[in-house]
Amino acid sequence: MDMSMMMSTSMMEGMDMVAAQNLVEACSACEQACTMCADGSLGMAGMEKCASMCMNCADMSNTMMRMMMRPAAMDMDSMMAMMQACMVMGTACAAECTMHVDMNEQCRMCAKACQEMAAACEAMMTSMKAMK
Repeated sequence: MDMSMMMSTSMMEGMDMVAAQNLVEACSACEQACTMCADGSLGMAGMEKCASMCMNCADMSNTMMRMMMRPAAMDMDSMMAMMQACMVMGTACAAECTMHVDMNEQCRMCAKACQEMAAACEAMMTSMKAMK
């Protein structure tokens, strides 16, 4: 059974399944890119803030992904707050990584993944507002 099939059988009625799957996939990609960027930044002079932000963003992305995969425990307000927090963290991490793209290719990939995760959160929030 693929991910979209599993999600569609367990998500809340009225939820935009495409937006939900996009968010799960964007969070997974963001977690991976942030982890790789943090690892690549460790030991590089002046990259401490970047590495730390990437580690935090990876953790938040993973948590958001897991929350999306537990629809039975979904509380609309807490989900919206978490998506908002992920958007803020993803945007901040992307901005930090963008400052280092000339030094580190992983920062370029991380910034892109963070921006995509933030956009996926925004799309999911928009679709969930219609469910209220």
